[in-house]
Amino acid sequence: MKFFLAGILVTVAVYVWGQNTPFKIATTHLVDNIYVHTSYGLPDGKNVFPSNGLFIITDTGIVLIDTPWGEDQTEQLINILQKKFKKKILLCISTHFHADRTGGIDVLKKYGIKTYCSALTKQLAKQNGDKQPQFTFRIDTTFHVGNTTLQTYYPGEGHTKDNIVIWLPQSKVLFGGCLIKSLEADGAGNTADANMTQWPVSVTRLKKRFDDIKYVIPGHQGWKGDTLMFSHTIAVVKQKA
Repeated sequence: MKFFLAGILVTVAVYVWGQNTPFKIATTHLVDNIYVHTSYGLPDGKNVFPSNGLFIITDTGIVLIDTPWGEDQTEQLINILQKKFKKKILLCISTHFHADRTGGIDVLKKYGIKTYCSALTKQLAKQNGDKQPQFTFRIDTTFHVGNTTLQTYYPGEGHTKDNIVIWLPQSKVLFGGCLIKSLEADGAGNTADANMTQWPVSVTRLKKRFDDIKYVIPGHQGWKGDTLMFSHTIAVVKQKA
């Protein structure tokens, strides 16, 4: 893998000053024109936790999958992409309504970047006071951006009612988002908006839908193990339920 940030991949700059805790975003080359961006948050108020999204470099511009976790880290990512690739960020697709997927929406809007989500995600974002993307789409929508195809897929409720995944057929990359748990995860994580009964069913449906996956990226932590994460997700969810 290639790393193009100064320092080590998982170097997180954390400086506590009053109520401010800035983090340094990380980026990792995955395969072909696909990269992972990893931002950081404090979901329990004290422990630093990583959150993954993607960015795809197409011949006409850059596509983001999920914003970084907050506005500062979104600004950081925009600066990195402009300096490294010198291409316009065209759009961002948020995979559910939580802040680790939508926290940088207003920053993207400020730069004139189009922001998309499902109609259900926008509805839930509005109801819960989270940032709302501008444009909505019907479930299972295909985006053609330059030389790259992205497909959204809704496998059913799980981590949230609205969680979708993104399939990149040319590189066989599946962004599972927070529906899929990393092998590093020893539990189901934030289940405040989860459907614990439906979650294993949705993961099983997802596994059957895409049977030629080469890379799986979960919403949090590492992605070693790829499709083994499906069975692991089912196991930790059933344990919690």
